[in-house]
Amino acid sequence: MKTYLYLAQIVMAVALGVLVQLQAKDAGMSSMFGGGDMGVYKTRRGAEKTMFDATIGLSTLFLLLALVTVIITG
Repeated sequence: MKTYLYLAQIVMAVALGVLVQLQAKDAGMSSMFGGGDMGVYKTRRGAEKTMFDATIGLSTLFLLLALVTVIITG
């Protein structure tokens, strides 16, 4: 059982990392020093909104899975 929980955590961690990296745009060094979009707000639509929602859902599931793993493996 522990092996399956650990494997599920690894798969979810990789998927979460991929989703976060796909969303990161214009996050280079220039934006750190004032470049980039200068804080202009824009609405997420379509695939961007779906990826954002999936990231939130997957991170919540990852947190719950981590708690379950700690409780079960004690």
